[in-house]
Amino acid sequence: MEKQPATYMLASGRNGTLYVGVSSDLIGRIWQHRTHAVPGFTDRYRATRLVWYELHPTMEAAITREKRIKKWNRAWKIRLIEASNHYWNDLWPYIIGQR
Repeated sequence: MEKQPATYMLASGRNGTLYVGVSSDLIGRIWQHRTHAVPGFTDRYRATRLVWYELHPTMEAAITREKRIKKWNRAWKIRLIEASNHYWNDLWPYIIGQR
């Protein structure tokens, strides 16, 4: 996967703690979360499972989407995840090309 703006959600597990983020390098950023390379929310709550992501044509579009989703209530975020990932599978293997 080439570098491309993306909005994503991480979870600590099914129906666990959620984190919404944005990056121009989805693989690199998710790797940072998974290896706890940077202390912070995802490190503290072990939210390292990539459960949803969306690619965007520009960083501006990705940031706008992130800000909107962050304002959503939890139920809406869960519906968004389950619309494409009903079982909350970790999508990491898919984005790095192992599936």
